Amino acid sequence: MNNVVIIGLGYVGLPLAAAASAAGFSVTGLDRSARVVEGLSAGRSHIDDLGDEDVKHMLENGFVATNDETVLETADTVVICVPTPLTLDGSPDLGAVRSASEAAASRLQRGALVVLESTTFPGTTEDVLLPMFAGRGDVGVDFYLAFSPERVDPGNEQFTITNTPKVVGGLTPACSGKAEEFYSRFIDTVVVAKGAREAETAKLLENTYRHINIALVNEMARVCHEMDIDVWDVIRCASTKPFGFQAFYPGPGVGGHCIPIDPNYLSYAVKSRLGYPLRFVELAQEINSTMPSYVFRRVQDLLNDQGKAVRGSRVLLVGVTYKPNIADQRESPAVDVYAHMTAAGAEVVYFDPMVDDWAPARVSVPKHRDIGDVTDVDAVVVLQHHEGVDLSAMLASGATILDTRGKIDGPSVVRL
Repeated sequence: MNNVVIIGLGYVGLPLAAAASAAGFSVTGLDRSARVVEGLSAGRSHIDDLGDEDVKHMLENGFVATNDETVLETADTVVICVPTPLTLDGSPDLGAVRSASEAAASRLQRGALVVLESTTFPGTTEDVLLPMFAGRGDVGVDFYLAFSPERVDPGNEQFTITNTPKVVGGLTPACSGKAEEFYSRFIDTVVVAKGAREAETAKLLENTYRHINIALVNEMARVCHEMDIDVWDVIRCASTKPFGFQAFYPGPGVGGHCIPIDPNYLSYAVKSRLGYPLRFVELAQEINSTMPSYVFRRVQDLLNDQGKAVRGSRVLLVGVTYKPNIADQRESPAVDVYAHMTAAGAEVVYFDPMVDDWAPARVSVPKHRDIGDVTDVDAVVVLQHHEGVDLSAMLASGATILDTRGKIDGPSVVRL
């Protein structure tokens, strides 16, 4: 089990490769992107959680990045970490998973373990992957197939690959055992699920829980605004209860690959197999997806109070990544806020020390260089806050500020 091939070298696959490599495995990373392969081979990282020095250390440990699928022929373990986006109609797109699985199935050696880490709907491992390996013999005897949901939290320095408990679920007890044996080599705690479907559903429950609670507090923010109640103080007070309450906070929408995407897999599985909607998930999706338009309307109201129209106004968006302290912009609500602003005729500029060039809809947005001088804008919208950014520096200008993150207070500041 020493030869490991990891298919997909993004935010999930590359940290996994680093951890396995550090544990003594012979690790090969397989990725279709020539840019990714060339960069890693030259010691350059393309993700937030690993720096160039980390990649160079991986190379010193024998890590190899390639786009040559023949490396699968000698793999003892294959881990699939490819994207699982949604199609235009909101259904799961398993194109990359199918492609990676087909490549592995056509070259798999006897006794090898294949693990799917890509988030998907319950039953994917058994109903989609297993038939592709039919020519390789009996599962649990001639080869081993399991699911283990990725739990990568970009930018989280406290919980990493090695100290975040790892859930595994195989198609047979032998498959679960092989997966547990593999991950136990470099992960502190491995939790064995009853089977692959339970492991698949566990990941969806984790993110659906967050999705629904974020939607609840986003709707509370809207209601509290209409009732002239400070929702941030409401949350502060409720958080003093030592049991039965966990604080979630409102914001301009949800971002990243997990929260906006994963609950849709669960909703899809329920609707396609059981014939009825998963109402909590669909309502949460409706609320969270409309937060950028709500933010736009709040800015519009603030400008109206100044006797200004959105059209022709200069609006500064502060923070365009989907979470603090990283450069990752995947599914960032800032993109939709920008779209609403520009559609109404606003001139938009942005400030974000993590992002050198921001081009939503492939249109490069001018970068505001000095957050301490916002006298040249009509309104500021704080969409994200990174450590080290002094938002209070904007207060001296007296500019109208809509703070969607509850990070700044002052006479010219209005919170979400």
